[in-house]
Amino acid sequence: MIKKESKNDMRIKRHKKIRKNISGSNETPRLCVFRSNLSIYAQIINDNTKTTLVSSSSLELKLKGNNLEIASAVGKDIAEKAKKAKIKTVVFDRGGYLYHGRVKALAEAARENGLEF
Repeated sequence: MIKKESKNDMRIKRHKKIRKNISGSNETPRLCVFRSNLSIYAQIINDNTKTTLVSSSSLELKLKGNNLEIASAVGKDIAEKAKKAKIKTVVFDRGGYLYHGRVKALAEAARENGLEF
């Protein structure tokens, strides 16, 4: 019997293909997005030193309500934290998710609040 791949298995495959071409450096770290059913997380990562420079999540902000509003609040928060850490440009890593919905809302909010990618 052949086992059908789950949506998450297919997402992980897409993410691996994306990560072959995208990596964060000292000049332009990587903005990585992960979303679960209940929360959304964003990290700015330097892949050269394998360290997380800045992170934000809906759990950290303790937000409730509309998913798109929560995602844009996380995007705004990560952009403000990046400004404090003197990070202006990043490489956007959507984590294998489609650029749609919560991922798009987070990215657009980060752009509006000063991050360039």
